[in-house]
Amino acid sequence: MTKLNIYLNFAGNTEEVFNFYKSVFGGEFTSVFRFKDMPMEGVNIPKEDENKILHISLPVGKDNVLMATDSLESLGMKLTQGNNVYISVHPESKEEADRIFNALSAGGTIEMPIADQPWGDYYGSFKDKFGVQWMVIYTYPKGLIE
Repeated sequence: MTKLNIYLNFAGNTEEVFNFYKSVFGGEFTSVFRFKDMPMEGVNIPKEDENKILHISLPVGKDNVLMATDSLESLGMKLTQGNNVYISVHPESKEEADRIFNALSAGGTIEMPIADQPWGDYYGSFKDKFGVQWMVIYTYPKGLIE
C-alpha cells in the first residue's frame, strides 16, 4: 500500500526544529544525513553549510514519518512560506513510483527527475499543475538495487 508523509523545508534550522519535535512526539530519528555525508557529483557545499541537515526523519505514531531538510541558499534554494512543505509518496514498487510520478507531474514543473539517487533511493520531486509540491520515493528492499 502506498504511504503519504509530510516533508518540510527549513532555512538552516532543521536540527533545532526536529529536536523540538522529538521532545514533543518522543521516539528516535531513523535517519540523519548532513550535506557533508552525501557528496554529490558537481555540487560544492560551502564549509558553513556542511553540517546542515540534508535529510532527517522522525517516526510519529504507528505509520507516519515526519521528514525535513535545510534549504540552502548557497545551492540556489530560496525558502519562502508556501514552498516549505511537500507531500511525500512512498509506493511499493519502482514501476508504481514511475506511474505516480508521471501522472502527478503532468502539466507541472519537475524539480528533480525521478532516478536512482546517491543515497540509495529511487527519487524525484515536482510541483503539480495546481502548485502542490510532491516527492516520490521508492526505497529498494535491503540488498537489492534494480
